[in-house]
Amino acid sequence: MKKTALYDKHVSLGAKIVPFAGFEMPVQYSGVTEEHFAVREKAGIFDVSHMGQFFIEGPGARDLLQLVTTNNVDVLEKGKAQYSCLPNENGGIVDDLIVYKMEDEKYFVVVNASNIDKDWDHISKYNTFGATMTNASDEMSLLAVQGPKATEILQKLTDVNLSEIPYYHFTVGSLAGANDIIISNTGYTGSGGFEIYFKNENAETLWDAIIKAGEEEGIIPCGLAARDTLRLEKGFCLYGNDIDDTTSPIEAGLGWITKFDKDFVSKDIFAKQKEEGITRKLVGFELEDKGVPRHDYPVVDAEGNVIGKVTSGTQSPMKKVGLGLAYVDKPHFKLGSEIFIQVRNKNIPAKVVKAPFV
Repeated sequence: MKKTALYDKHVSLGAKIVPFAGFEMPVQYSGVTEEHFAVREKAGIFDVSHMGQFFIEGPGARDLLQLVTTNNVDVLEKGKAQYSCLPNENGGIVDDLIVYKMEDEKYFVVVNASNIDKDWDHISKYNTFGATMTNASDEMSLLAVQGPKATEILQKLTDVNLSEIPYYHFTVGSLAGANDIIISNTGYTGSGGFEIYFKNENAETLWDAIIKAGEEEGIIPCGLAARDTLRLEKGFCLYGNDIDDTTSPIEAGLGWITKFDKDFVSKDIFAKQKEEGITRKLVGFELEDKGVPRHDYPVVDAEGNVIGKVTSGTQSPMKKVGLGLAYVDKPHFKLGSEIFIQVRNKNIPAKVVKAPFV
């Protein structure tokens, strides 16, 4: 199992450590609910250094990324980031990712921890453009400082005007005395904040500085469990649960990152799905009775026929109800449809709703 540069810090803080995507990661510190509300109302700091980072450079970098991702790289300007996905040859998803444009011929790509090798091999396979690829995953760390107080806290540590960085934009600057930090207005919680990328040797210095700077605002360390409940309340997909090698971006509600004004892997498959319609779709749902939906729970209709399955589910800390995401067969995926989630052999009534939930 790998460890992030902050592993010893998490242990010293009493975090519960669990194996995740090949890493020993903190799943929680003070408790999921407390961490969840800290991010919604104040601020939380997450070590997500297990994520993968690639640099793709050279005259062929743009052409390579255009071919292997669904979104249109041409709309990126220096300092802008883009959510996208890597389609496979069968109309599924290799991974979802964020593409950052550093310079005209230099891109920074952030991928999921469990898919680092798979993504590297997939992109390399299509690199007939002579692009220079560098896997920086083992040398870099990533902290996510999330919540309504995040900007205020981080502003104490940098001369960069953070309020001038729009959503899904970034800059490179100094933070807490460390240089060459990628400061990105992105995140996976839906509560605002920044993700900061830097060399491993700066990890403890930056963690300590951010915690100290945020004492007055109430910042606390947060683990993967709260990260999951936070992203789910906002309807964000989790690779391996809601999207995978067998799901298309059209089915997953990611048509907005699938641009048909360029050529890319599996374009024809997705265009056909868009034109002819899909037979299943990823939807949000809320339970109308007590129960907690979980991954792989069956979704049934009023007669008990299986019409889908839950991909992500939880008891929402904010709404105090069971909610989640599920692939549901046509026509049951229409908004307002009545469906049932099988929780311990009991069919709990639920309604298809539009995400985000909060």
